[in-house]
Amino acid sequence: MNLLGFTLVLVLLVGTWAQVIYRRPECDSAEVEEAALVAQDYLNAQHAHGYKYALNRIEDIKIRPQLDGDIYFLEVDLLETDCHVLDPTPVANCTVRPKILTAIEGDCDVVLKKVGGAFTVTAFKCKSEESREDLCLGCPTLLPLNDTTALDFVHASLATFNNMTVNITYTLVEVGRMSSQIVSGGPVYIAEYVVVEANCTDDVCVPLADVMACQCAQEGSDSSKCSDPTDSPYLAFFDYTGVKVICDFN
Repeated sequence: MNLLGFTLVLVLLVGTWAQVIYRRPECDSAEVEEAALVAQDYLNAQHAHGYKYALNRIEDIKIRPQLDGDIYFLEVDLLETDCHVLDPTPVANCTVRPKILTAIEGDCDVVLKKVGGAFTVTAFKCKSEESREDLCLGCPTLLPLNDTTALDFVHASLATFNNMTVNITYTLVEVGRMSSQIVSGGPVYIAEYVVVEANCTDDVCVPLADVMACQCAQEGSDSSKCSDPTDSPYLAFFDYTGVKVICDFN
């Protein structure tokens, strides 16, 4: 055998030896579920806006053994909850948003490394889309966050709430989502937002405390009350008849 032929055979052999062998455990095994929950918490921690997501399903898993720590390649399906990212409620205690309320679903590819029994996320890629399941005629329709009519409601409902408080004023931190629904008598606008206590002078507000979540609900009157903190946060309703504000502070 000449030198060229020997070199070619050697390269082929090395390529065969270097072929990566993956482990493929069951998706519902304890180690895979642990990795998926670490991925869930990591992904939620990357967001400063919007809502927390809960693990719904592990789509696929493959593990590449390495001397310095196994590499986990995960595909996970996540569902939007009604807990804002600023809400301190653990994801496990958050309610997954019903699909009929135009929930958002996330599909993520996550890479983790396990060293000494601990997982670390090293890379991820996600895409999200609005769920089209369970939608019906007359169901709420998600609106863009720059919808002027819904934004007018947000400011109107917050002003209504501030007029009912004593020695406390709240200012808007972020609008989480807005939607509209057609009912008898006219459209209903639904908005979810976060407020914080503030010191306001000449329409200039300076936050005084940590961000709080506010749940507001319109019921065709101008009365107001604070709800139980276990209720769904940040919810607001408004229609042509008036505004009722119900706030849930965490």
